Amino acid sequence: MNKIIKIGIIICNRYHTCGGGKCFRSMKNREGAFIIYKDVDVELVGYSTCDGCPGGNIEYVPGEMKKNGAEVIHFATGMVVGYPPCPRITYFKRFIEEQYNLKVVIGTHPIPEKYYVIHRALKTWDNPEWQEHIKPTLATPEIRLAYN
Repeated sequence: MNKIIKIGIIICNRYHTCGGGKCFRSMKNREGAFIIYKDVDVELVGYSTCDGCPGGNIEYVPGEMKKNGAEVIHFATGMVVGYPPCPRITYFKRFIEEQYNLKVVIGTHPIPEKYYVIHRALKTWDNPEWQEHIKPTLATPEIRLAYN
């Protein structure tokens, strides 16, 4: 039997009606940030929004996910590619790791090419912190196009 990693996904509230299709596809295909699970099984145990700025659910939702067995929390790629990207993402990551002793991964599915192009033009990610944030979801141009 393969090891099972239980994860939770937190999405930006701007996308609260998102059905999660790209996240679930990339989880199944082990693309984007889910490539780290290429040798293990993954079980989704929670999916929620941050509750909108300033992120009220960040205080409580990870605890509920942990009660359901979550070992890792993923911030959905929408928190990275939104206009603007989440300005609190670094704080949220630190808070969850400290408060709940859970690993936090920034990103789920690969960055769609259309978002990559505009954020490059806007120089959104032109600093070391954002370069680190986008690294897990920065796929090849072909994969980015497949997630447009």
